[in-house]
Amino acid sequence: MTNGENVLAAVSDFDADPLALDRQVCFALAVASRSVIGVYRPLLEPLQLTHPQYLVMLALWERSPRSVKDLSASLSLDPATLSPLLKRLEALGYLTRRRSVQDERVLVVELTAAGRALRSEAEKIPPAVVERLGMDVRELLDLHLALTRVIAAASRLPDAQATD
Repeated sequence: MTNGENVLAAVSDFDADPLALDRQVCFALAVASRSVIGVYRPLLEPLQLTHPQYLVMLALWERSPRSVKDLSASLSLDPATLSPLLKRLEALGYLTRRRSVQDERVLVVELTAAGRALRSEAEKIPPAVVERLGMDVRELLDLHLALTRVIAAASRLPDAQATD
């Protein structure tokens, strides 16, 4: 079957039952998300990180110090969800939180020496994930691009802001 025939068969199946579970983008995304996070779990355990904490650290390895507001925007997390992650990372000694000298309303998050040093261990994670998934890097990059387009499209919807 050619690629075009596969697409036509998928469209035909969708027309037959638009509510078929295995045809739902949301279902595929949810299962893929849980599955991929499961691949990360054993890699993150030696670093004492959960996957959400790892995402915070990735953002801080890109740039530190950062405000909680900036981190929240970068991670697409509301501050109430981000706050316990930051507290746990601070308890682990990976970051500090302090009020800005320029504006006391701003909470600044900064990596500690231990948090910066953790980066060298974390650099082993992406290639280990690729190896565990057994997928071609090009295929993963294409998937990332497609998901980025889905995220952008969903974020443009008027009610997407209310569900964040």
